[in-house]
Amino acid sequence: MENALDVGTLRAGQSDIQKRGYSKFVHVILVIGDLLFLNLSFFVAYYLQFEKSPLHNTQDYYSALVVVSNLAWLVDVYMLNIYAVSRVGKWEKIIWNIFKAIVVHSFLLAIFVIAIKNFEFSRLFFAAYYGVFVITLLSWRIVFVWMIMLYRQSGYNYRNVAIIGGTKAEDILQYFLSAKFHGYNLKAVFDDNFQHHQAGDEKFPIYKEDQIAEFIQNERLDELYCTLPLTEVEKIRHLISLSDNNMVRFKYVPDFKALLYKKVDIEFYGDVPILSIRKEPLENIGNKLLKRAFDLVFSVLVLVFLGPTVFLPIAIIIKLTSKGPVFFKQLRSGINNTKFYCYKFRTMHMNSDSDTKQAIRGDSRITKIGRFLRKTNLDELPQFVNVLFGHMSVVGPRPHMLTHTEQYKKSIDKFMIRHLVKPGITGWAQVNGFRGVTETPQKMIKRARYDSWYIENWSLFLDLQIVVMTVTNMLKGEKNAF
Repeated sequence: MENALDVGTLRAGQSDIQKRGYSKFVHVILVIGDLLFLNLSFFVAYYLQFEKSPLHNTQDYYSALVVVSNLAWLVDVYMLNIYAVSRVGKWEKIIWNIFKAIVVHSFLLAIFVIAIKNFEFSRLFFAAYYGVFVITLLSWRIVFVWMIMLYRQSGYNYRNVAIIGGTKAEDILQYFLSAKFHGYNLKAVFDDNFQHHQAGDEKFPIYKEDQIAEFIQNERLDELYCTLPLTEVEKIRHLISLSDNNMVRFKYVPDFKALLYKKVDIEFYGDVPILSIRKEPLENIGNKLLKRAFDLVFSVLVLVFLGPTVFLPIAIIIKLTSKGPVFFKQLRSGINNTKFYCYKFRTMHMNSDSDTKQAIRGDSRITKIGRFLRKTNLDELPQFVNVLFGHMSVVGPRPHMLTHTEQYKKSIDKFMIRHLVKPGITGWAQVNGFRGVTETPQKMIKRARYDSWYIENWSLFLDLQIVVMTVTNMLKGEKNAF
């Protein structure tokens, strides 16, 4: 452990400045790349539509359109601030920002077309234009982010950071040491009680807390992360003042684990900070609309393409092989615990226990065709109609029978959290093995935990991942499917 600061070794050299720089060029590179692919897409779409280059027709109205398109993109992206690149940004946020930018851009071009009252533009051209632009822009952003991550992992474009606090610094410490691609260079840890620590081959200096002032004044530091308890108000205020006076960004790392054991969200009502113990992405209206759009598009595609080839043959076989209706409907618990009729292909002989008793392995009530349908999940296909009606989503917690909801909400803590969102045809719990009958309370507890995790971590990419996992599990076969 180091007990004293060697001031001579703390002074940053010119090479350090060069390695830490170049952040200002990120926006410039993004702008140039975006405009390059915007115009490339325009040229490709024009050539596909008219089989010639727009450069040969400089007098037609498409020449004005390409100029307006470039200007609209610059106004659009700066208005939406999509060039605000975060070191810890998530892929889904990047994709969502691009999606919003393209929607706004198309709206601006539509206003231009209406304003000049020229409706001779080809619709196929616009379809090709935005089709090519979406593909090239997404590919460009993915490659760019990947290159930035490699660049930072190589020791460039980083931020010098230090941590001050107790053993609660362990999580943020491990993050800085393991996520090199985010570009954080851990310079030191300041703590009076911190034991010598080594994470793999990574070592870092540890100092006493009272050495922080000398360190900040002599070291080139970008950010200071404080994990001290809020009871040490005066010390934290001193650290904030010290950071501000030395142009160091102060970050406070609160410790909620002892109380909440989950992610929290902080909002401000005026100047009053409010902690939400459960962050729900689907409370955001934009995310709701995105999920609903996905549900509608996916359900329509399934019903259109599988209706004649799958739905109709299944319906005929069910009708020919057993007495009763083709479809089975049952009241289930939906969003906010509202009741709705959930539809399925009938897989059982008509019986009086269908609303209270779950199917079990070797259940005599299940028909021969019903066994196949349940094994392959094809019995759930009519629920895409529920999705169109808005009762369900393609992905979400599976809806339970009303009697089971009443039973489990009394015996399982936080069970009703799963009803904060629409139930789904498939879900995170199901693709992780918790589907079908729940023989023990422990299995239902785990299912409820998976459902809660899904609600707190929703993203469109997560929904797509679950859909892919569902199809994969269907093809492989699931042991809990019966």
